[in-house]
Amino acid sequence: MKDLLTYIAQNLVEHPDAVVVTETVDNGTIVLELRVDPNDMGKVIGRQGRIAKEIRVLMRSVAQRQGKRVSVEIIE
Repeated sequence: MKDLLTYIAQNLVEHPDAVVVTETVDNGTIVLELRVDPNDMGKVIGRQGRIAKEIRVLMRSVAQRQGKRVSVEIIE
């Protein structure tokens, strides 16, 4: 899960080396925290949050196939 989110984020941003994903588990839900370079924040969020929403939908779909629950948080 962490590797997939890292791959997606690194291909969206101009500074792929600055992408950091941390994974924690909270009440059975995998929480993925995504941190990117401040200049790339707009590319990860997108207009009206569309890209961020689609990233969350994709990650939830992958997690559901594995019988897990996931939450993606984009940290500034």
